[in-house]
Amino acid sequence: MQNYLGTEEAAAYLGIKERKLYELVANGAVPASKVTGKWLFPRDALDRWVEAGLAHPEGFAPLAPPPIIGGSHDPLLEWATRSSGCGLALLSEGSSAGLDRLNRNEVAMAAIHLHEPAGDRDANLAAVSAQTGLHDAVVIAFARREQGLVTAPGNPLGLAGLTDAAARGVRFGLRQGGAGAQLLLERLAGEAGFALSALAASPQPFATGADLAFAIRAGEVDCGLATRAVAAANGLGFSPLAWERFDLALRRRVYFEPGPQRLFALMRGEAFRRHADILGGYDLTESGQVLLNR
Repeated sequence: MQNYLGTEEAAAYLGIKERKLYELVANGAVPASKVTGKWLFPRDALDRWVEAGLAHPEGFAPLAPPPIIGGSHDPLLEWATRSSGCGLALLSEGSSAGLDRLNRNEVAMAAIHLHEPAGDRDANLAAVSAQTGLHDAVVIAFARREQGLVTAPGNPLGLAGLTDAAARGVRFGLRQGGAGAQLLLERLAGEAGFALSALAASPQPFATGADLAFAIRAGEVDCGLATRAVAAANGLGFSPLAWERFDLALRRRVYFEPGPQRLFALMRGEAFRRHADILGGYDLTESGQVLLNR
């Protein structure tokens, strides 16, 4: 399927005449870009343009999503959700699953920390922008987090990093497909020049970093990828590997609801920063900033 349509293709896609499409372009009413003298129309942008103009029967209101934050688990987010009294529950299934649920209106927010193989752009904003059903999305910066190799206390195996773990065949705890930590692991493995198949992986993936930490403490696996905060909370060893964005995606209408506003208010306060310092591995420089408003 083409990402960009020419004038004839775009008119056919919208079910209008080319003449009418040129009129809309001239008035700046339809998303388009002129490249080497020709108009191009991003298919996704056309979808969002149509959806934004949907007419609804009188009295119609979009169905409110359940008061749930889906997506990735994070200790600071868990504390902030509870302490703010926002009334939102947590459903931790991984970043990709949370974003899919947000797109289907099954959660009020999605906590995401996505990664791309090249690692050269903001994968969170790219992923939200690619969802045609989220034409009204807002992305709020929660924190930057430090991810690394988590080991038993004191790193008794003396693991020097991912490449060393792969070469020595230690038991490595994986996360489920689509989880932010798993996507980061795939990216780092690619940068280091080895395939994930080189790891002596756990037979079943772990749903959250906390689950992985428990497995390391229980001696079920030797190491895995998680945040510094998770490692510190469980008294485990930690070797830093990367910093990442951890953001909250939601629809514009949800942003102004009392529950989310209580959460955002807490994120602006001193107690939030103090708790982040205690947990460790957080950078709150951009916390609360609007990164995307579609």
